[in-house]
Amino acid sequence: MEDTQRAHILIPSDLLREIDALVGPRGRSAFLLETARQEVQRRKLLRFLENGEPAWKSEDHPELKGGAAKWVRDLRKQSERGSKDGNARKRN
Repeated sequence: MEDTQRAHILIPSDLLREIDALVGPRGRSAFLLETARQEVQRRKLLRFLENGEPAWKSEDHPELKGGAAKWVRDLRKQSERGSKDGNARKRN
């Protein structure tokens, strides 16, 4: 298990009753951890989307220098060649 620390939090009674109704008293910690992780991921994604930096950098994908359409055509040609070679081997 990861390094953990105990955290004392206060939860309104009505919310705690709703959580218990969903997951039971013994499922509280797991539920709160899962919910917190999801919210952290959501906020990180929102921060990333709001910062304006491009997610895609051309230098990280030199195979697409000629455009995505050319790359797909090349992949299809390679696949067709591989398929034909495989069929020829099967017949021999």
